[in-house]
Amino acid sequence: MNLALNFGNSTGQQLSTSLQILLLVTVLSLAPAILILMTSFTRIIVVLSFVRNALGTQQLPPNQVLIGLSLFLTLFVMEPTLSQINTQALQPYLHHQISQTQALGKAEEPLRTFMFKQTRQDDLQLFVTLAKIKRPKTYGDIPTYVLIPAFIISELKTAFQMGFAIFIPFMIIDMIVSSTLMSMGMMMLPPMMVSLPFKLLLFVLVDGWHLVVQSLVTSFH
Repeated sequence: MNLALNFGNSTGQQLSTSLQILLLVTVLSLAPAILILMTSFTRIIVVLSFVRNALGTQQLPPNQVLIGLSLFLTLFVMEPTLSQINTQALQPYLHHQISQTQALGKAEEPLRTFMFKQTRQDDLQLFVTLAKIKRPKTYGDIPTYVLIPAFIISELKTAFQMGFAIFIPFMIIDMIVSSTLMSMGMMMLPPMMVSLPFKLLLFVLVDGWHLVVQSLVTSFH
């Protein structure tokens, strides 16, 4: 009888450990999606891609540089949120003060607060309507699965608005150069080749990377 009980306890412990490992692997597999879609990464990488396209420098800066810069800017912007997650969820869980379920719930709260601050009311209303859930009275009544897609499309809209503002001065340079070449009868000379040095000069003179990064970081406050 004792052997059977011991065997049962051992099997239960192994099953619990296996479930924990499975849960950990699942979280790690979802980590890239969480990083990209539930943080400031989406807005930052889209705006930086707009900058590169507006300059017309093809693959300069390289994708690796843009992604690396976006990751570090994301960590910078998300630092207050990550600190709250570490203090309220991770450290208590590592010290066995709260359960795994409680840790996940406490880690979710700072992320939800960040996403709500960046999400437009119209986008929230859209997904609340599509989900066909009861009209929420407070933000706490909105499920996370409704908040995440609303946050994503809000971030994309904001990023495209910033990208449009970035494109305008460079588009004006392209138009001026193109009109000048046409008036001089130089039809065979590609306007992009001539305008590129002027766009780079403008970007350097106004300290473009400083302005872009400043605008990106302050847009989250």
